[in-house]
Amino acid sequence: MTFRGRLVLAATAAVLVVVVLGSVATYLVAYNSLVGSVDANLSNGVTGALASDDGAPIINNFCLSTTPGECVQVVDHTGAVQAGLDQPLSVNGTVLSVASSQGKAPDTFFSTTVNGLAVREVVVALPVGFQYGTTAEGPNDLQSGGALQLTTALTGVNEELRHLAYALWLIVLVGVTVAILLGLAVGRTVLRPLNSLTSTVEELAETTDVSRRLDPGGPDELGRLRRAFNRLLVALDTSRESQRQLVLDASHELRTPLTSLRTNMEVARRLEELEPEERQILINDVVTQMDELTLLVADMSELARGQQPSVVREPVRLDQIVLEAVDAAVTHGRSRGVTFEARVTPTLVAGSSSRIERAVDNLLDNALKWSPDGGVVEVACSEGTLYVRDHGPGVDEQDVPFIFDRFYRAPGARSRPGSGLGLAIVAQVARDEGGSVDVYRADGGGALFRFSLPALPEPLAPGDDD
Repeated sequence: MTFRGRLVLAATAAVLVVVVLGSVATYLVAYNSLVGSVDANLSNGVTGALASDDGAPIINNFCLSTTPGECVQVVDHTGAVQAGLDQPLSVNGTVLSVASSQGKAPDTFFSTTVNGLAVREVVVALPVGFQYGTTAEGPNDLQSGGALQLTTALTGVNEELRHLAYALWLIVLVGVTVAILLGLAVGRTVLRPLNSLTSTVEELAETTDVSRRLDPGGPDELGRLRRAFNRLLVALDTSRESQRQLVLDASHELRTPLTSLRTNMEVARRLEELEPEERQILINDVVTQMDELTLLVADMSELARGQQPSVVREPVRLDQIVLEAVDAAVTHGRSRGVTFEARVTPTLVAGSSSRIERAVDNLLDNALKWSPDGGVVEVACSEGTLYVRDHGPGVDEQDVPFIFDRFYRAPGARSRPGSGLGLAIVAQVARDEGGSVDVYRADGGGALFRFSLPALPEPLAPGDDD
């Protein structure tokens, strides 16, 4: 079923329930009011029947032929009809209960039939010794009490209730019809902006133009949906632009080593003409260029993976990862006389061990690259945070907002080896593992990097295994 159909059905059902409940309530109120009026007339009739000027009321069992349903009857405590007349009214359990109460039962009203005619009947308890009517022997005497039955026809009441029921059914039908028409009209009005939004979204899906934006609309639900869809378009546009920029930057970065490699391979065609020393230099250049390509492709693969929702985070000894990375960096820095000073305390973090190792290696490699010959790289690790400081030229203030962007290289770094992806990988690992990374200008010169990860509350003691 369409949304418009469900809307019309819901409106119709709501109106139907309200109209039916209102009609039922109206019918019950009218019924109780009319029957209450009849009961009041019966009570007045009882008062008139029991009234007497000379002591004993004159009551005879009869049903008026001129007024169908108008009947009077007296029964004793056993339910037997008095005065020797034919029994015009039935004596049921209610009548017997009242008649045997010796005048103590309250007046009882109920509906019944007399000769197929709907009537309202009242049963009044008569006390012990009650005298009524006249006979040759004198007034009748109820030795053990009895009851007086008085009825009146409900013909007029039933006729009025029947007319009311017809009118209420007509109201229900009219209400349902109006509800359907209003539901269609409201559905058309309500769905018009939704249809417009749907058409726009379908057009965007066909053209794949995520640079377009929808009218933000008002403060209602459709406006909220439009603004949410605009945010989605912004995210898609940003993602697409990031992918495009990644391809462009990667192409640019690959061009230089590939060109150099091509040049060297062209030289290798004349390998027999080269001196042994020249051959060795050529081979070393080719190997270096292949290493650069391998590292660049690995960095691009790491960045292209993005967030890793499937990676299981587990306790990792950050201090041990730092010490292992420092040992490797010491070997690399030995040729330039760069030394590493490490101060670490046991600290346990939650994350992926391999990705954290990659981030720590990149931070140390960056510090080694910018350290002067014979310089010192200071490394400190505690409470889930790693600090790496070099004594190089430091980071210019205008470069700080972009230093963790992919392929970004400061003007002073363009003459140095590297692809501009190392710090971007550090930032991505920090973000994916729930941590952060920042860079500052260190006091006395150089750059200070702070790499933080969520620390676990109980780090392992020194010397414990993972």
